Amino acid sequence: MPQKHKVSLIPGDGIGPEVTLATQKIIDATGVNIEWEICEAGAKVFKKGLGTGVPRETVDSIIRNKVALKGPLETPVGFGEKSANVTLRKMFDTYGNIRPISEFAGINTPYSGRGIDIVIVRENVEDLYAGIEHMQSPGVAQCLKLISRKGCEKIIRLAFEFARSEGRKMVHCATKANIMKATEGLMKRTFEEIAKEYPDIESHHIIVDNCAHQMVKKPEQFDVIVTTNMNGDILSDLGSALIGGLGFAPGANIGDQFSIFEAVHGSAPKYAGKNVINPTAVLLSGVMMLRHLGEFEAAKLIDNALLTTLAADKVLTRDIVGDTGAASTTQYTDAIIGNLGKMYSEYKDRNYHPIKMPHIRQDQDFVRVSKRGVNGIDLFIETDKPVVQFAKELELAAANSTMKLKMISSRGVRVYPAEQGATPDLTDSFSCRFVSKEIHTDVKDADIIHLLQKVEPHVRWSHIEKLNEFDGVAGYSKSHGED
Repeated sequence: MPQKHKVSLIPGDGIGPEVTLATQKIIDATGVNIEWEICEAGAKVFKKGLGTGVPRETVDSIIRNKVALKGPLETPVGFGEKSANVTLRKMFDTYGNIRPISEFAGINTPYSGRGIDIVIVRENVEDLYAGIEHMQSPGVAQCLKLISRKGCEKIIRLAFEFARSEGRKMVHCATKANIMKATEGLMKRTFEEIAKEYPDIESHHIIVDNCAHQMVKKPEQFDVIVTTNMNGDILSDLGSALIGGLGFAPGANIGDQFSIFEAVHGSAPKYAGKNVINPTAVLLSGVMMLRHLGEFEAAKLIDNALLTTLAADKVLTRDIVGDTGAASTTQYTDAIIGNLGKMYSEYKDRNYHPIKMPHIRQDQDFVRVSKRGVNGIDLFIETDKPVVQFAKELELAAANSTMKLKMISSRGVRVYPAEQGATPDLTDSFSCRFVSKEIHTDVKDADIIHLLQKVEPHVRWSHIEKLNEFDGVAGYSKSHGED
């Protein structure tokens, strides 16, 4: 008897039930022994009043089975609940999002024949997608971009180990480290350190906007691209457009204990129930799941049957050929099942191996320093007073404190002391940098509290950030125009 696998199956919203059913039928037709546990998440759960969109029964199923295949889930836009997709990734710490972008025989695009075969390895649980947002004032919002050394190391090691598992020879790291030197810069620095441990794989850093440009100009130059969360989301959608669209864009969310496989595309509710949607992206996500389960032969069977259906038999869905002559979802599914066992002549067999998951220290204090200090604070305030007026008030408020007002900035640009030239357009939100009056003297929490008490009568403050220094290196950025 073949090995039995238990998999949590989340049909999803909109077109989700159709594409997951197609995938389930094709996988079952290979003879792989999978027991599917049907679970619920997404829109129906939100409507029941559960803000996470993920009920306890679904959580328990994934905990038991360790593996899930899911259809797309609707995400509320601009209000209320968090995305159920993001909730699942975070809940199960699936920190690595692997998104292949490969040219398909039989799918004609402006890039056909170029040999596109890229994999985006996207950090999946931190960065801006942590979703930590606050209103600084009624008209100014902020989102915290959190990047950890531990998170960088995990995703970068995963990218190199994934490259090895597929016999790939090059990894690019795409960041915006030229602008965000602390956050994106941490990703770049970590990549350059870790790359030394993989001498068999060529490594390069690339600025992310140039990476997007190069993916359009010469995509065949890339092999594996590792990047931060939002960058990876954008680049992988761009990449899918090069090969025929989101209908051909699979994905895997990988963690130390749990894995969730899903397509990149959304729930497309306007096509739900019409039997016209392309299930290839979810099917290929299922193929990735089969390799994760060690079912490499079944994955190979589906790969070859899919290519035979697309390239040899020319059975294509409406997203490729339009409404005239398009195969329905069920016709396309049946055609793939009918081609199981056929080998496509141009199939590229990578001799896949299981990914060797990276194991790094679990310490919370992942980066340790021998010396630290606090040089001052950035005090974020809300006021509609003229800058010079409230600056003088803050200077007077700090007169008897251990700190002095160094500068005031608005959205990262210094506005006090003012420079000669154009005055930036102002909002009612400002960052006021106070520094210690005595060089090499740490600012204490009591000093900060004392200053806040003095400042409170003059302006409304929203939060503070300490100006930390670690081993003699400033842990904060300068504003444009700051000395």
